[in-house]
Amino acid sequence: MPLTPAAPGLPRRALRHPGTVLGGLLVALLVAAALLSYVWTPWPPYEMDLAAKLQSPSAAHWLGTDAFGRDVASQLLVGARASILVGVIAVGIGLVAGAALGLLAAARRGWVEEAVMRLADFSLAFPAILSAIMLTAVFGPGIVNAIVAIGLYNIPTFARITRASANAVWSRDYVAAARACGKGSWAITWQHVLPNIAAALTVQVTIRFAIAILAEAALSYLGLGTQPPQPSWGRMLAEAQTLMFQTPLLAVYPGLAIALAVLGLNLLGDGLRDLLDPRLARQR
Repeated sequence: MPLTPAAPGLPRRALRHPGTVLGGLLVALLVAAALLSYVWTPWPPYEMDLAAKLQSPSAAHWLGTDAFGRDVASQLLVGARASILVGVIAVGIGLVAGAALGLLAAARRGWVEEAVMRLADFSLAFPAILSAIMLTAVFGPGIVNAIVAIGLYNIPTFARITRASANAVWSRDYVAAARACGKGSWAITWQHVLPNIAAALTVQVTIRFAIAILAEAALSYLGLGTQPPQPSWGRMLAEAQTLMFQTPLLAVYPGLAIALAVLGLNLLGDGLRDLLDPRLARQR
């Protein structure tokens, strides 16, 4: 059974792919910042010192301080935690639930496939921000509701991609041979279909992770995501908007952090697509 993710010399080809290398470095930097914040930050991230508010970058405060006297560098390091937490859990919800629905639709076909796809189409009418607003109206704002909203928004995307990729595998000769040997639909799904669509799902995970970071920042900016005193890049942008002409760097730092994180994940996703697609791999 041919498995598309496997390719000889994959690490070597990855190092020759500039986008993959740059994306991997940016993602590694994001993860390192979040991990570092658990053991060290330049200043306590929740400590306020109104006497030191709105200071310019200095040896004491590398990126300056905000309107409450909090160290901006420490806030950025801790803010990376929220982005990764939301991304991992929300994308995990979408991947598990969406892939299961997509595999079910491809295996059963008929009215089951039609029902799953129409449900996915209906779910796409409720973007993450709108879902978060509805959840907030019922349960109140918070990072949990933001994760649930983003996770629910990811489910139909993964379901559609999984179903399309699985349908292509179901038409292959080796699947027909497995059926002729008496294997059932679920055995074929686990042994043949899922391993051969893993590459497509891996690429989609990186792309949806980037979208989840953007969605978390947008929800926190609107006051629907991470709540004080927990630092968040989106809320740092919201707090800086009234000081744009006084201290514009307060908006530049979190905006740059969001941009680099999203850029890194998108570059990594594009690179993985090029490396894991056998047709593109043969061209390199």
